[in-house]
Amino acid sequence: MKKEVKRLGRSIGIGLAIVFGLVIYAYGFKVIKVNLDETRSPRRQEQLVRILRALAKPDLIEFEQTEYLVDLPIMVPCPEGGYIPPEQDTSKPYIVVTPSCADPGSMAQIEGFNFAPNAEGPINFIPPSQVKLTLGRFQADETGHFFLTVKLPNRKTTELNHLTATTRTRVGGPSLSQNAIDTWDKIVETVFLALLATTLGLLFAVPLSFFAARNLMKDVTSPLLNVSLSILALPVGAYLGAMISNFAGSTVNLLLKDSPLLNLIGALVGCALLYFAVRWAVPADELQQPAIRLRVMRIAVLSLAVLVSLLSLYMLSSLAMWIGNTLEVRLGSIGFLGTFIADLGDILGMTLTVISALAGAGVLMSLTDRLGRKIIKATTKPMAKGIMMVMSAIAGAALFFMIMAGLDWLYQFKNAALTIAWPLGLGALLGLILSIRLNPRDNFPIGLVIYYIARTIFNALRSIEALIMVIVFVVWVGIGPFAGVLALSLHTIAALAKLYSEQVESILPGPLEAIKATGANRLQTIVYAVVPQIIPPYISFTMYRWDINVRMSTIIGFAGGGGIGFLLIQNINLLNYRAASAQMLAIALVVASMDYISSRLREETI
Repeated sequence: MKKEVKRLGRSIGIGLAIVFGLVIYAYGFKVIKVNLDETRSPRRQEQLVRILRALAKPDLIEFEQTEYLVDLPIMVPCPEGGYIPPEQDTSKPYIVVTPSCADPGSMAQIEGFNFAPNAEGPINFIPPSQVKLTLGRFQADETGHFFLTVKLPNRKTTELNHLTATTRTRVGGPSLSQNAIDTWDKIVETVFLALLATTLGLLFAVPLSFFAARNLMKDVTSPLLNVSLSILALPVGAYLGAMISNFAGSTVNLLLKDSPLLNLIGALVGCALLYFAVRWAVPADELQQPAIRLRVMRIAVLSLAVLVSLLSLYMLSSLAMWIGNTLEVRLGSIGFLGTFIADLGDILGMTLTVISALAGAGVLMSLTDRLGRKIIKATTKPMAKGIMMVMSAIAGAALFFMIMAGLDWLYQFKNAALTIAWPLGLGALLGLILSIRLNPRDNFPIGLVIYYIARTIFNALRSIEALIMVIVFVVWVGIGPFAGVLALSLHTIAALAKLYSEQVESILPGPLEAIKATGANRLQTIVYAVVPQIIPPYISFTMYRWDINVRMSTIIGFAGGGGIGFLLIQNINLLNYRAASAQMLAIALVVASMDYISSRLREETI
């Protein structure tokens, strides 16, 4: 009895599930407005056939043609006393219209004779204003005859109008059409657009992926006092690094802007001085700890070496721009090589400030971390607790203030209480509460915090399609492939960083534990235990992403991001489906070729 009841209940459940599914899909049909009557509409079917036939004949080849025009005068409307059309030479192609004159907007029958077999072309109505109006297209049979019914324009005039039938005859061999040439140019642009976007995304995604790998970041812990000092050191170090970089750049720009020889000499001398300074200040082995005076001298020399290196890099940037601009003029057809060198120099000069800011923040955060550890070791527990409470409150206030300052830049609240008082108060309160709960020597999971922040940022960037991103970059850098590269690069960074980080999380833990057991630091652990395990999948993911970027670059052109999509959307909007078919064929061939090439490369490298 129980089994029967159980079976009955299961049957009822399955029946209810089926009914529920049918209701869901029925509502889905209603939401998306499925209308099968439209598929049976003769007008829809005629349009579909016309588009499919146009797409089946891509505009790739053209022939040199001569145009033959057959003209017939017509009166619209009929004048008083009627109208007799002129006699025509029946030994040549000619057309007859019935009636010879008619009211505006009425129907007329056009019949053609003596045309070339299977000739086709437009029937045009030309009023006195000479504005050509297409009434339809004719298609002659094998005998050169055609019959067509058209509707005359709703225009009245007492002057003579003309009906024309135009045909074209091939007189030469085939050649590439202008659309084929334009398609080739744009598909090449598309491939390189995807290549540059993948390269830029790779450069940023590889280092960022380690911050989004849970197995690497979960062990990164630090006392709360150290974290607080690092938060305070972050903006100060970034500001100092940016200021030093700007000073070095201004100095080089002021003194050596138009002196390529001095820039070359300065860069070489700077590199040599940097090499010897690092060799002296960072010796390979030391048997005993150096004296304080020597350590201070080494820090001073290293600081000076940093400034010298910045000056050398700015000199190198200025030298590369001069060389590139010179070669661009002198190399002629391959002047793009000079442009490339100049752009690399310009990119170096633009990024030095950012690199210096990050380096300054990193150095100062490292120093404050050491300071925090010394404070914890050198003071009693109550004193360390008090210092930690004060610094945590200050760090929390500073962190919340920086976050709100960024939001205020976006939303422009114009409310001092909201942008200053509340962030400072809430940040200080939360920092104080956190410091009360933790002991000075308790480790704070800063690695997991960084992990969740990184994953959140990557997920947010991946959720925004490159088609949306390119709209912003078009406003910034203008319409063209450069905006497409930037949009695809940003999306590639987020996508590859996620894939890379998940691959890092799935590595074997054995090598990781073995390297850690030798006393290796975190950088050495990543280099010797993580990197060897992730190189093959990283290569595979990168090639796959290049394939994706090729396909995505055809879409971002719809929003002004360059590539073949820009040409494709133009032809679609103009209803030029033969030209659009050529672009779609090129996209299909490139994607298939990319798939074949990437599969062979994966086979060779993995």
